[in-house]
Amino acid sequence: MASSFRVWHFLLALFLLSSVACGQLTPTFYATSCPTLELVVRSTMTQALLAERRMGASLLRLFFHDCFVQGCDGSVLLDDVGSFIGEKTAAPNAGSVRGFEVIDQIKTNVEAKCPGVVSCADIVALAARDGTFLLGGPSWAVPLGRRDSTTASLTDANNDLPAPTLSLSGLVTAFGNKGLNARDLTALSGAHTIGFSQCQNFRDHIYNDTNVDAAFATLRRANCPVAPGSGDTNLAPLDVTTQLVFDNAYYGNLLSQRGLLHSDQELFNGGSQDALVQQYSNNPALFAADFVTAMIKMGNISPLTGSAGQIRANCRVVNS
Repeated sequence: MASSFRVWHFLLALFLLSSVACGQLTPTFYATSCPTLELVVRSTMTQALLAERRMGASLLRLFFHDCFVQGCDGSVLLDDVGSFIGEKTAAPNAGSVRGFEVIDQIKTNVEAKCPGVVSCADIVALAARDGTFLLGGPSWAVPLGRRDSTTASLTDANNDLPAPTLSLSGLVTAFGNKGLNARDLTALSGAHTIGFSQCQNFRDHIYNDTNVDAAFATLRRANCPVAPGSGDTNLAPLDVTTQLVFDNAYYGNLLSQRGLLHSDQELFNGGSQDALVQQYSNNPALFAADFVTAMIKMGNISPLTGSAGQIRANCRVVNS
């Protein structure tokens, strides 16, 4: 028995070493180099959400917007500096992607414990997980070992991030381009059970679409004038039911045609995802499990590993 136990441990150690050597992500990546990493991130995230609960949703969205552009490489964090143009001014990001100061604070706190070890890309991944968990959602072991990019792409940010106006087929294509299937799409869309969106993103849906509950549309119109350019940045909760709690209420909203975005309601509009939306609405455990699976899968989109990229000292700028 003791001999087989030692063999099992040897094989596990060999697997972990080969994972690092092959550039694969693993939850134990910083076990030796920064063992307190997750405690530091969780503590900083707790403080951030005590100051503003909405920040959990913002950092979950930040991770999504990072991974869909060049992969999960921290490129979304880069500021425009001199001739360098990053992703922050892209149409899907400008004036809406937020939480950068929280990532800066986590980075500062992590650097105090483990200088020059942990990437900003991994910090974003952990912050997204902790924001979800602290708002009542599931937790999971985050695969780690990403490195930070030295580039960003304004063009890719404008082209690759799914627009709130997309049809179901457009959404399936956009997610498919990143290696995510329709089930991943529907599970990841459940992130809209927390957070807010701007009037300019849902105006057309509440004024012009027919698959929207009349009372819900009237409620949202009160804070979103019909004229473009008027109240564009006014906010409304993506989940009218429990906007600051991570649960499965989003799917119940879709069943009653109370999805805020056109793209939300497309998931339940007589198409291929109707049955899954109903399942998630009835079975929160199924949604939580599929959400975790999809988040881990999304976190594996084209990470930089091994000697690629760098470990940025400041998440906003490439190392000089």
